[in-house]
Amino acid sequence: MGAYIDVNEGDWDSNVLQSDVPVLVDFWAPWCGPCRAIAPNVEALAEEYAGRLKVAKVNVDNNQALAMKYGIRGIPALLVFKGGDLVNQVSGVPGGGMNGLKGLVDPVL
Repeated sequence: MGAYIDVNEGDWDSNVLQSDVPVLVDFWAPWCGPCRAIAPNVEALAEEYAGRLKVAKVNVDNNQALAMKYGIRGIPALLVFKGGDLVNQVSGVPGGGMNGLKGLVDPVL
């Protein structure tokens, strides 16, 4: 495990909505090939941005209510929260690898 945290419906509010730093949430599932493909970059981003950004992973198979609440229809889906508000998101694998992920979160840091 990298510097990310696993989040579920029970601790969503405290870990994401009430976080004092922006949060990148990766909605994923173990059977999802593209999710597994971007996982190393998501984990590397968590380590590189430690202290400035929290990175959370939500398994959609185990947390269907969260996926429904945020309209997740395809995975991977990456959502960025700041101050409890959804401020940026992308569905699918962001282009540009690590630079694509940084482009998603850098504007809110």
